[in-house]
Amino acid sequence: MSSRAYVGLGANLGANLSATLTQAALRLAALPGTQVAALSSTWRSAPVDAGGPDFLNAVAALDTTLAPLELLDALQAIELAHGRERSYRNAPRTLDLDLLLYGELTLDTPRLTLPHPRLGERAFVLLPLLEIAPELGHLAVGEDWQAQRIERLAPLSL
Repeated sequence: MSSRAYVGLGANLGANLSATLTQAALRLAALPGTQVAALSSTWRSAPVDAGGPDFLNAVAALDTTLAPLELLDALQAIELAHGRERSYRNAPRTLDLDLLLYGELTLDTPRLTLPHPRLGERAFVLLPLLEIAPELGHLAVGEDWQAQRIERLAPLSL
């Protein structure tokens, strides 16, 4: 049985951030037992709680038979294949893939928290997520995300 999962995609290092997100989406589509159900537009945003260049972000909706930790492992393998380094918290990155939601599952373990703990506070996650799943609007919390600089760009496609 498959579950609907939402994955945040982001990058702010590299020559062609749009190509990086497209390649990541293609890798998501190639995961076993997984189909990409929807892709948001790409969005340019300023880093939040970090320095460095602007990020390019998107959200993918996946229908997957992978268990949450299997999916997390796959996301981290894709990041590593794109040269992701975890030198310090919120460091600039070649690719960031965050498991935002996995069905209705609530989880709090040392490796994975679902829903993603800052999901409702970040415009770069909320706006692309709500673009493809407007029914999740209840996840937006507080007002800080509304003041974050963000710009909608082109649709992300496979």
